[in-house]
Amino acid sequence: MSSESEEQQLSKKAAKKEAAKLEKMRRRQEAAALASAASSLSVEEEDPYSSNYGDVTLPELKSCSKPDAGNWSMTISSMDWTRVGALTHELKEKEVLIRGRVHTTRPVSKNMAFVVVRETGFTVQCLVATHEAGVSRQMVKFVAALNRESIIDAIGMVSVPGNPIKGTTQQVEIHVRKLYCVNKAMPTLPINVEDAARSDAEIEAALQAGDKLPRVNQDTRLNFRVLDFRTPANQGIFRIQCQVGTIFRQFLLSEGFVEIHTPKLIAGSSEGGSAVFKLDYKGQPACLAQSPQLHKQMAICGDFGRVFEVGPVFRAEDSYTHRHLCEFTGLDVEMEIKKHYSEVMDIVDRLFVTMFDSLNEKCRKELEAVGKQYPFEPLKYKPKTLRLTFEEGIQMLKDAGVEVDPLGDLNTEAERKLGQLVLEKYDTEFYILHRYPLAVRPFYTMPCYDNALYSNSFDVFIRGEEIISGAQRVHVPEILAERAQACGIDVNTISTYIDSFRYGAPPHGGFGVGLERVVMLFCALGNIRKTSLYPRDPQRIAP
Repeated sequence: MSSESEEQQLSKKAAKKEAAKLEKMRRRQEAAALASAASSLSVEEEDPYSSNYGDVTLPELKSCSKPDAGNWSMTISSMDWTRVGALTHELKEKEVLIRGRVHTTRPVSKNMAFVVVRETGFTVQCLVATHEAGVSRQMVKFVAALNRESIIDAIGMVSVPGNPIKGTTQQVEIHVRKLYCVNKAMPTLPINVEDAARSDAEIEAALQAGDKLPRVNQDTRLNFRVLDFRTPANQGIFRIQCQVGTIFRQFLLSEGFVEIHTPKLIAGSSEGGSAVFKLDYKGQPACLAQSPQLHKQMAICGDFGRVFEVGPVFRAEDSYTHRHLCEFTGLDVEMEIKKHYSEVMDIVDRLFVTMFDSLNEKCRKELEAVGKQYPFEPLKYKPKTLRLTFEEGIQMLKDAGVEVDPLGDLNTEAERKLGQLVLEKYDTEFYILHRYPLAVRPFYTMPCYDNALYSNSFDVFIRGEEIISGAQRVHVPEILAERAQACGIDVNTISTYIDSFRYGAPPHGGFGVGLERVVMLFCALGNIRKTSLYPRDPQRIAP
């Protein structure tokens, strides 16, 4: 049985097991909710400080502008918010108002309880004790009973303890005088954020010590993605991803590129091959775009000179691998070439070196958070990116005893081996391999001037995996039509594309890269599902 078949069988078994677990959890939650409702009916003794805590009423949360709408409204109306990540020693003895989630609660006695509040991955310890003015035993009880992940607002004085605080990112403590629950989470959650945030090393260390800690598997994480997002590592991953997109845009805009937005419903295949999502478009056959390739080239023919796009890409491949998705975010570039297709590689070089430099400088906390759960070594790259020809790469593999087809594409194992050889010889994990065999490139790729078996194309690799594909394009309509037919593409479905080159087209080239793959490889995460907000693969179309 192939590894892919085994993986599918395991996935089906895991899905059944997950469904049974969910049903059991649903019954538990119903029972807990009934118990909670019953306990709320018990009559508490009158509390003179009852206005200092409690559940925020729904009318108050409807953006009511009246400051006297309720205890919570009156309390926060004249205060400014402080982010948990901004709570530092400089705020000592200052009163602050914070909002966050209940990460953990720890009752110490009837007169004292601790609650750790979390906001976007930052945590702070809050002390609720009756020796503070305005704090009653009932308030301590209310705080101790808060469900994890509930959203609360807390007001209190910032204190700096004499000893380091373990288990929180902020090394200050808030002595709470008022606390309100803005929204309650369920008593029993499908997964605990604390469990989802553990590294494999922590779990293994506990196991060695005779302790068994819960391990949250990948499918469970994706089933409850909203909870999984709340871990420090995931907060870091998607903030790093945001930065990648920002640098991509900023760099290209500074280089005179224009951002465009191309259609995702098209009449014919944009890349060729069978990996296309076909659909009916008002009685006409259509498909989801495999890339913006054809339209970004047409934009160059329309005299935009240099264009880029950030948008969804669809591939109907039955790929059950760590690096393939059926939908991902494409970062695409197309530009006029003045003299040589190396001009496109020059943009790739400077763009990604700028990107890596910026991530290392601006995302230190995020990279640290990711590395704590998923340890990785920083990416090795050079200020000027290494370039090798395909033939040079093949020779390196042959010298290492790896037999590969000199006019074929590199498989995954060959790519990884070449990445290892390049790292050993050139001390870099980021490099460009160019002059690929023409037979393994798309129909619109320009052949080499000196050898028709090769093409003016390139791939870029990070940590031994292909991340970018690019090339000079064919801008002569007759050659384009001939190449399309040779690749099995119905020329009639791309006639407007080919015709756009009949009106005068400049030499041009470009490249495309998957946003999720950039982040996955930069952080060495090992699975693209970790860097896709809501992954779409052959077995997943929800949530």
